[in-house]
Amino acid sequence: MDYQRVLDKLHINPLHVGKTETKEYLREVFEFHMTNTPHWKRVISAARLDLDELFQGTLEEVFEKIFNSGLAVDEEYLRHNWLEFIPNNYSGRIRFYQSSGTTRERAIGHWDRDYLKALHMYLRESLDEIYGLEEIYDEEHQMKALAHGPYGWYQDEISELVWSYGGVLYFIGMETNGLKKVYAKHGLEAILKILDPLVRYTKRVMEKDTINTVRSAPPLMALFEPYRENIETAIISGVGINYEFFQHLSEKFENATLIPLYGYYAFGDLVGIQKGRSFWYYPNYPFTIIFPLKQEDGYKIVKHGERGQVGMIIARPEVLIVKLEDETALRTPAEGPFRWDGFGDPKRRVG
Repeated sequence: MDYQRVLDKLHINPLHVGKTETKEYLREVFEFHMTNTPHWKRVISAARLDLDELFQGTLEEVFEKIFNSGLAVDEEYLRHNWLEFIPNNYSGRIRFYQSSGTTRERAIGHWDRDYLKALHMYLRESLDEIYGLEEIYDEEHQMKALAHGPYGWYQDEISELVWSYGGVLYFIGMETNGLKKVYAKHGLEAILKILDPLVRYTKRVMEKDTINTVRSAPPLMALFEPYRENIETAIISGVGINYEFFQHLSEKFENATLIPLYGYYAFGDLVGIQKGRSFWYYPNYPFTIIFPLKQEDGYKIVKHGERGQVGMIIARPEVLIVKLEDETALRTPAEGPFRWDGFGDPKRRVG
């Protein structure tokens, strides 16, 4: 597959991908992986799938048929057999990343370097369209950012984003393995003890430099409260994003634009929109397709406003994953600049 051809189309407007285009792209990805990738060569051959039949109908109908064909990959299998999902003789620039491990055992996945370009286009366009960041930061008003998080794709992604606004970034890495369990059981103080170096370095930076943009997890936003007058943008992802928390933040950080994101190791961050008491997130089409599902004579996409198990298809030249998450979410309609459905208020069991 030709990554550059897809990137050239997205460069015109990364948020104007239609459902028909997405379905055509998805079929191309399936055709590539069923002939080049060990796992999909074996599975699709054993299932004797007819792609002409599989890709008949709307994108939603195709999504349901893919899951009803038994193509979903088990979490444990993916965690221990990641090499089976790399196309043979793939010529792109691949890097392996680990999941954060905050809620479950770490997994390993791979990205082509070009996917980072696609993800950046999606993030930059979304943040400008929804939150107007390009109107806040320019040559006369530089973005000065501090981000907490695990090393890997997250560091690459936030770096590219900050640099695109002409900004500078302090990145303070953190060990995230098991943190959500600790937070749920023992609270913020236990987390801060584990993350003592992060706490100290954050304080040092905030006292020396004028940081106006922060990216962190909900529990760690307390570290920025003493410097809240300078904070103009706060980007937050992870456990604890809900209406009450955002209300609390809006009172503490009165001058800040609050931006919710949904992060996942196999595709990066998705941009969220607050809708009343809910938070809706939108995948980066055509590379990531997400619908909540229910079992009703097979898998069916739930109606708008209904809650279901999160089904995702991650479709790129370097990787194809069909997966049911241990998570539920609401199905949400197109909103803002997005022309496709999203998912709202995701809930994952910690353990």
